Amino acid sequence: MELDLLTLGGLALVALVAGFIDAIAGGGGLISLPALLATGMPPTMALATNKLQSSFGSFSATFYYWRRGLIDWSGMRWAVACTFIGSMLGTLLVQCIDAALLQQVLPFLLAAFALYFICSPRVGDQDRQRRLGVIPFALLVGTGVGFYDGFFGPGTGSFFALGFIALAGFSMARATAHTKLLNFTSNFASLLFFILGGQVVWTVGLAMAGGQFLGARLGSRVVVSQGTRIIKPMLVTVSLLMSARLLWQQHPEWFAGWLS
Repeated sequence: MELDLLTLGGLALVALVAGFIDAIAGGGGLISLPALLATGMPPTMALATNKLQSSFGSFSATFYYWRRGLIDWSGMRWAVACTFIGSMLGTLLVQCIDAALLQQVLPFLLAAFALYFICSPRVGDQDRQRRLGVIPFALLVGTGVGFYDGFFGPGTGSFFALGFIALAGFSMARATAHTKLLNFTSNFASLLFFILGGQVVWTVGLAMAGGQFLGARLGSRVVVSQGTRIIKPMLVTVSLLMSARLLWQQHPEWFAGWLS
């Protein structure tokens, strides 16, 4: 699929904005995927190409957080392995399992997560007591959310962040940093299978990758400098926007009265 230079430049700019938001609160796919679909790209190719460009963004954010000492590699080995396996399984199974029920439930889960982030006293700048050990956390959150990302995808960052905050006792900044590590793992695992299937549009994905890389770096710097002051409002806002967008797609009649 060939696109002109102006369109590629526009997609790179979209990817920059998506990478910036994704590095802080997740949900960048809410911006980048519709932009890819708007080019007329088939849905499977759009998903595959989105995985390519988002992998660059999640890698950029992960690398930045690691350089700032926010990622504990030794404590994340099991979670990374389980996330990779879960994402592979999800990518394989999405081809033969109907995701309609999950699509119907997801908006309400995202809205519930936003409410949790607003109300929970555990969400803050300091680490709290851990509720799950390293291996149980890896099996539950790593495998479960990794599978979900390979199978469906929207809101993955919110799922990971919630797991780190509620179950691992991480502060907002540490949860965001480790979320990007697992996000990169699940993106990369899913991307491998899209590449094997020949679904990636490389010219578009690589053009957007540059914007993603830069946007993620800028967003990561904001997280390190601003902490909870910016992360918590962004998590709430992105979760609610994803919830509203999915509801709009599924039930446009619910919004018809507001717009008339």
